[in-house]
Amino acid sequence: QVQVVESGGGSVQAGESLRLACTASTNTIGRCMGWFRQVPGKEREGVALKDGAGRRKYAGDVQGRFTISEDNAKKTLYLQMNSLKPEDTAMYYCAARSGSPCYEFRWESQGYDAWGQGTQVSVSS
Repeated sequence: QVQVVESGGGSVQAGESLRLACTASTNTIGRCMGWFRQVPGKEREGVALKDGAGRRKYAGDVQGRFTISEDNAKKTLYLQMNSLKPEDTAMYYCAARSGSPCYEFRWESQGYDAWGQGTQVSVSS
């Protein structure tokens, strides 16, 4: 089963940027992976997804500000977050589906069987 570990969270001011990284135990190419976030008391929500063909989809409130990308040589998935807003404050999780190749987008948490421990992103106004 795939294992993933996130890094790169932190505390920033509104309008600033952060880049999150997710290092996987196996290749990212051909694999469905994504970034989710969760705040206390709310369900985990999908932020940005990529499928095995490298296609990408974004949640509406991050479209144009966040970019998901991968470096297969480094077995790493990234989330570049620009123009951060206080409402982006959350614990961010990397998710992966062990089966490969994968060519579908799943916005629900149940669509993934590998999760990292999370990395906190805090944005102040």
